[in-house]
Amino acid sequence: MTSTAQERSALLSKVGLDSQNKAALGRLLASGNIAQATEREDGRMQATVRINPDELCWDPSILVLPHGGDVDLELINDDLNTHCALLPSNGDRKFIWLVNHSRGRASLNLDGPGCYWFSSPTGNDEGRGLTGAIVVLGEVPPEARLDRPAQPRP
Repeated sequence: MTSTAQERSALLSKVGLDSQNKAALGRLLASGNIAQATEREDGRMQATVRINPDELCWDPSILVLPHGGDVDLELINDDLNTHCALLPSNGDRKFIWLVNHSRGRASLNLDGPGCYWFSSPTGNDEGRGLTGAIVVLGEVPPEARLDRPAQPRP
């Protein structure tokens, strides 16, 4: 996880989240901490995301996967309030209920590059900022690309 503003800025720049037409359509607003998932020898990725006490935001709020595939996510609620996690995954979303001071695990499959969101839809958690992003790096496979001419890039 990033610890200083300079490290955070450098990592946002490295993965292309600080400008247009890179890993996202535009810069993500209110970007909290950012972290990269670790890859195990078997190719699966793993990461931990938590809700710190009285902060009402995911830590990290942006999780970067180096490529598409399976990721094992550990979710920790250190807050005094109950929250949940609505997570993206191919086929169907995953829902994890997180009572105060609890943890949960989810196995996600995100096989294509892109920016996926996750949140806590209970109460007004989303409206108060408990949303995050999972950014999957990589190129779209040739069979999934649109049949159109190359587009100009800035």
